[in-house]
Amino acid sequence: MSRLWSSETQYPGRRFTQIIKLRPECVDKYKAAHAAVWPEVLEQIRDCNIHDYSISHDPESRMLFASFKYVGDDYAGDMKRMQQNPKVREWWKMTDGMQESLVPGAQDSESGEPSWWKPVEEVFYAA
Repeated sequence: MSRLWSSETQYPGRRFTQIIKLRPECVDKYKAAHAAVWPEVLEQIRDCNIHDYSISHDPESRMLFASFKYVGDDYAGDMKRMQQNPKVREWWKMTDGMQESLVPGAQDSESGEPSWWKPVEEVFYAA
């Protein structure tokens, strides 16, 4: 990734959006888990340069929409560090069981590629 900023300016970040389906029998459990995210998971998210992370739910389609901004300069390295955290892997195992991936061949969050959450293209953003 080429840098389009100078050392005097702050890197603006790269935005990501992803989708996945929530199992209908897991809605309450999923919301409860995210109302009390484990501190170790939150700390790892911040340590891996992820900001403005949100997950939204559409009950009619059962879709979860995640968006976040990555503000680091080594996304692959930061995601590898996240994957190495045992508490994060425990969290993923719990939440993956509540989800249905839309990505053919995806096994779980820990496996990496193909990704568990389906990346989607951002077509508009206004700051």
